[in-house]
Amino acid sequence: MAVAPRGETTVTPPAAASAAAIRTDDPTTDPAAASTAAADAQAPAPTGLPGSGDDDPDERTAADSAAQGRTNASRPSPATTRLATIPQSPAGGTPIARPLPSPTGARFTRPGGMFSSLRVRNYRYYFAGQVVSNTGTWMQRIAQDWLVLSLTGSPLAVGITTAMQFLPMLLLGLFGGVLADRMPKRRLLIYTQGAMGLLAAGLAVLTIGDVVTPYYVYAFALLLGLVTVVDNPTRQAFVSEMVGPKDLANAVSLNAANFQTARLVGPAVAGLLIAAVGSGWAFAVNALSFAAVIGGLLAMRESELRPTEPIAREKGQLREGLRYVRERPELLWPMVLAGFIGTFGFNFPTLLSGFAYDTFKVGAGQYGLLNTAMAVGSLAGALLAARRGAPRLRRLVGAALAFGALEVVAAFAPDYWTFALLLMLIGVFGLTFNTSVNSMLQLATDPEMRGRVMGLLVLVFTGGTPIGAPIVGWVTASYGPRLGLLACGLVSALAAGAVGLVLARSADLRVRFDLHPGRGGRVVAFVPRTRTAVKSELAPAC
Repeated sequence: MAVAPRGETTVTPPAAASAAAIRTDDPTTDPAAASTAAADAQAPAPTGLPGSGDDDPDERTAADSAAQGRTNASRPSPATTRLATIPQSPAGGTPIARPLPSPTGARFTRPGGMFSSLRVRNYRYYFAGQVVSNTGTWMQRIAQDWLVLSLTGSPLAVGITTAMQFLPMLLLGLFGGVLADRMPKRRLLIYTQGAMGLLAAGLAVLTIGDVVTPYYVYAFALLLGLVTVVDNPTRQAFVSEMVGPKDLANAVSLNAANFQTARLVGPAVAGLLIAAVGSGWAFAVNALSFAAVIGGLLAMRESELRPTEPIAREKGQLREGLRYVRERPELLWPMVLAGFIGTFGFNFPTLLSGFAYDTFKVGAGQYGLLNTAMAVGSLAGALLAARRGAPRLRRLVGAALAFGALEVVAAFAPDYWTFALLLMLIGVFGLTFNTSVNSMLQLATDPEMRGRVMGLLVLVFTGGTPIGAPIVGWVTASYGPRLGLLACGLVSALAAGAVGLVLARSADLRVRFDLHPGRGGRVVAFVPRTRTAVKSELAPAC
């Protein structure tokens, strides 16, 4: 059990014992809630949950699975999954915090280590397959751009290829989330990963046979984008079915670390392969890499998954998903912030090329090093996020604010190496925001809605690229890369500040600064504005 910071006590909202409490400076407590909490604290720890000595789902018994099903039947709302607290310990000592059950019956605890989710057998298979597949994906990205450039000699053609791949997500991203909720996710992933492998194999055959044209590449990019519309939200929602809520944040962070590692390795391998035997063989290697993912999915033990019951096909499910997000501020405002950050903050291909060639006057090698610096920072951010527990809204807003502020500072970097160092820090906070918003939305969403919510997240975060990239490109071309990056940073920072204020007002909280917080305390904390400000269900998420 975690001890509350010194100088703070906790109160339970009058709603009931199922509602989550928030920290406040008010020393008053609810005696009935305290008695209930104390009784719960004396109850034996449930088996198969953190703190009971049985964290490995491989060891769950049939009785545990039955108990899990009963818990799901009476699942509390997402707001009740936050920490509730016991106002006073039986001995009258320091207040003690205990976690309430999550929607799937597990408990949120302190993180179990940087690689805790790898204890889950099914996730280990998935992670290993993704290591191979992500490396192949990055190889194909480099080979595809190089192929189009060598066929046309036009950077515009490379931009058209990228747009063809992202356009389906902008137009159809929400429908992919609906389909993810309608079908078993593991089976759907086998289909989508197989389709991606076949597309890579087809492009490899055309390229090796020397019959490929730019229009073939455009067509394959469009088809790949259509498959990604379904694959992306399904893959993100499937993580919770493998590891459950206890390790969800850790697994999301490790997935990001996996992707960033491949981002470092894949382009280097692709460059050697293209120089030795041509782009077609890079596509062929990527096609083979999907066998690792499909093999991992087939090798999973279905009895150890936590599958969500697919929803029946009905009219209005897309509107239902949008309404679900709109009515929940803990989902809506992080989604809005992700839209601003994704559309304007993450436009580095355009910006970095401008800084390399126009501002610092460096060659291709130094330009590649800028991308490497950001990848290294992103990898560090993913690994740091893997050490933390379930994300909070304050971390989400803080990471977005730091991300935007660092972009503003980087716009005035006096030399190349200072700029590269700032890019590493931008990568750290950018990945912190990315993993936080992903895991937070999954934890706060009911399982039957998770595919649609993640589809909307993918839409606003990556689907905004065809909108933001031309705007940032125009500003950069007209006024220079420094002003372009400055504009991106200001938009990101202002959006973070505005969303933070909206969330604080919605939860009726204020920011408290304490320069001497004591052991376990915080310099900056959200506390209620008044003693009665404990009714908001949004407050525990802050």
